[in-house]
Amino acid sequence: MRLIPLAFVVAAIALPALAAPASVTVALKGPKGEDMGTAVVTEGTKGVLVRVEAKGLTPGWHGLHFHEKADCSSADFKSAGGHVHDATPVVHGFLAEGSNDGGDLPNIWAGADGVAKADVFSTFVELGEAHSRPSLKDADGSAIVIHAKADDYASQPIGGAGDRVACGVIK
Repeated sequence: MRLIPLAFVVAAIALPALAAPASVTVALKGPKGEDMGTAVVTEGTKGVLVRVEAKGLTPGWHGLHFHEKADCSSADFKSAGGHVHDATPVVHGFLAEGSNDGGDLPNIWAGADGVAKADVFSTFVELGEAHSRPSLKDADGSAIVIHAKADDYASQPIGGAGDRVACGVIK
């Protein structure tokens, strides 16, 4: 008869199951409701990871931001409000002095085929409400928005990123 060490059996029983991190899959829609891809927002210990797979964009750089309301109902996506933030006045941009805009994300690049795929991380927000960062899933939710042009990371109020060309609701 073969014996299994008791310590191994006890350790296997005592190990807690690792919970999958909280995440939300967001459908990105264009101004006419057309499918423009997805974004998956996943909670990390110090922020959120965003995997964007967008299509139908003009080739080049595009601003990417979290907006304050889970509302993409208007064709210009202004119904999503301004950027997520936790202080007023809001100062936008990674390169702007005194910036505090929780909606700031790095630009994404769309190739000649109009497809953009990127993983970006933000330490400014969270999905839940366990920390001191603004929650993307607060009472009115939030949105992820792709802009027509690149964000210059300094100009106010949105870095010169231009029109909103895709929007997805985060609830």
